[in-house]
Amino acid sequence: MSGVRLAVFDCDGTLVDGQADVCWAMERAFARAGLPAPEVSAVRRAVGLSLPQAVRTLSPDLTEDQNRAVTEFYRSSFRARREEGLLDEPLYDGIAELLRALHSAGWSLAVATGKSDRGLAACLATHGIADLFVSLQTADRHPSKPHPAMLEAALFEAGASRDQAVMIGDTSFDMLMARSIGVAGIGVGWGYHAAPELLASGAARVVGTAEALAAALEEALP
Repeated sequence: MSGVRLAVFDCDGTLVDGQADVCWAMERAFARAGLPAPEVSAVRRAVGLSLPQAVRTLSPDLTEDQNRAVTEFYRSSFRARREEGLLDEPLYDGIAELLRALHSAGWSLAVATGKSDRGLAACLATHGIADLFVSLQTADRHPSKPHPAMLEAALFEAGASRDQAVMIGDTSFDMLMARSIGVAGIGVGWGYHAAPELLASGAARVVGTAEALAAALEEALP
């Protein structure tokens, strides 16, 4: 295949492992709102959704005012943790090398994430990889996954057609988003949803290492 080859990555659970901080901030947000905290396992499963949708999923009986309060408490807690230098969002093994190798090989790279613009920018800058991406799509400007708006915007900004792109993610939300508009999906097994769920949601395959992901991408778009 000639022309554009676009790899669109989810962030949390795919590029970086930020679950400890996400779970801490969510527990703190619910506590500050005077509400019982959700189970950690439920919080992990909601990673990838936009923040208001994640809160709604975790506690569907909240009023709009309660949802708004938890959302704002989460944002302020997460921001304070970053400003204090306590945030820990390490890249998964081999991801930095994979991204640089794909970039050097002529791939266009993008991110589609439930993070905010500020959160994504800070995360990528911390790891020195921001300049590798041609498109950054966040929940600040789009409906929550699995709505395809983020992925459609990434395709447009990269000048790629649907058959020239692959969505890489760790949750069913990523795979459902890709499937809804006919983009190939590859699941990663180191994130927050299990391989059978990823496959059932439309993943062509699920890989276990960055090296396996590199090979799967070359097979998907040679």
